[in-house]
Amino acid sequence: MKKIFKASFLLAAFVALTVACSKDYMETSPESSTSPATIFETTENAVLAINGMCKMMTTQYLSTQGLNGEGTIKTWYGNFGNDLQRCNQTGWAALWNHTYNENVSSIYLYYPWYYYYKIIGNANQVIENIEEAEGPTNEKQFIKAQALTFRAHAFTMLTQLYCYRWQDSGNGSSEGLILRTDTSIDGMPLSTLSETFAQIYSDLDEAISLYQQSGLDRAADEFYKPNINVAYAIYTRAALVKEDWATAAKMAPLARQGHPLMTQKQYMDGGFSDANDEWIWGVYEAEDQTIYYYSFFAYQACNASSSMQRTYPLAISKELYDQIPATDVRRKMWLEPTAAEWAECDAAGRSTKTLYTRAFKEYGSKLYSTSLVYGYMQFKFLATFMPGGGSFNIYRSAEMYLAEAEAKCHLGGQDASVQQLLKELNKNLDPSYDCTKTGADLLKEVKLYRRVDLWGEGFDWYDYKRWNEPIIRKSIKNGGSFHNTFAVTINVGDGNKWTWKIPKRETDYNDQLK
Repeated sequence: MKKIFKASFLLAAFVALTVACSKDYMETSPESSTSPATIFETTENAVLAINGMCKMMTTQYLSTQGLNGEGTIKTWYGNFGNDLQRCNQTGWAALWNHTYNENVSSIYLYYPWYYYYKIIGNANQVIENIEEAEGPTNEKQFIKAQALTFRAHAFTMLTQLYCYRWQDSGNGSSEGLILRTDTSIDGMPLSTLSETFAQIYSDLDEAISLYQQSGLDRAADEFYKPNINVAYAIYTRAALVKEDWATAAKMAPLARQGHPLMTQKQYMDGGFSDANDEWIWGVYEAEDQTIYYYSFFAYQACNASSSMQRTYPLAISKELYDQIPATDVRRKMWLEPTAAEWAECDAAGRSTKTLYTRAFKEYGSKLYSTSLVYGYMQFKFLATFMPGGGSFNIYRSAEMYLAEAEAKCHLGGQDASVQQLLKELNKNLDPSYDCTKTGADLLKEVKLYRRVDLWGEGFDWYDYKRWNEPIIRKSIKNGGSFHNTFAVTINVGDGNKWTWKIPKRETDYNDQLK
């Protein structure tokens, strides 16, 4: 597998959108001597185009540390909601407290737009050109399906950032995205949100049909490439964002077919950096092709040697942690202080005393030797090589169980089915778990386990946005665990209803948005 990306930029180097100011914003400029005619001459060459798109998901962008492809979308945009903090990193509080979403000139506002439209541009090249490639029809069908899947994923993620919540959209009549579905670079107006989801659904319907017609699948170890399960998973996530409960409930079990939940051992020891059967789709990073301090795990792994993680580890909210049953082994994913140990910690939750000593005694194999220790710090994410490299999942079966359960709560009349889904989800991690809740209490239970099981995987802020629930972080002195700087309340109507505005680079270039 280490050699899978050796030629991966053959397409990406040619068609990747080079984004600058004004008229150059959407130009497609050759960055190598390889022409589209060569790229799409054969299906064998076109497979390298898909490899290139996979590699784009773990690539450093815009000459900025931390902008690392898909991992940044998880870490910077999804994680910092109600349940996670980067301990004591007050210098970045404006980002963690979500104050940039109306700053149209900020790189933080611009990055997701740039990154996902870069993927969309590459997908469009494949979709437009694959039919002319020499090779078996079923190979062309499979490659086109993969490109459509990439495009649907990109549009789905963009809706969560740059569009209103579905319930605030006037049944989809509010502004959506620019639906670039070909390789033209002309100015385009915004679609409606309803039109955006129609495009996502259409892409996925076509992709699923092509996957089925092709009769092909990715190789067993190619978790980083899209296949039909990935299309079903994206369909599930998009439907949940759209509050299309029936579609979410239908697609979720299809997505997780052939992807059993992790065992307790897998979950507790490397299941989030070592690909396993639960991963429906993931990002692959090889040690000989690492992006070093720009990598996802350099920002997220408890054992990373990067200064970011040694100095500012991630920690769970005490309020969420306290809701996890004592019989649940997931509690061991975080460093729980005793009352006496918590009292010894400083105002930021840092320990240099008893808790520090215990952390290295109990979790020494998961800590870098010079790491600082904070109460409720995490041990879920582990780098497989230094300074912070490894693979990570984008979609896994647990999300599909929880999405189906949430959808069925809203559909009504399916409490027994939801209870069974929660029992299935938790049986490996809390053998004593049982669920008899119904109605509104059952939906709260689903949300609780979504927050616990998917913690740190980039769902926190997105979920609170679509749930239309405020972020309320409590400081240590007020019974929580957040640093005072992060102990803020973000109401559902704040910051343009949590909706990132269109970047200035787009509006400067796109004459249809003046």
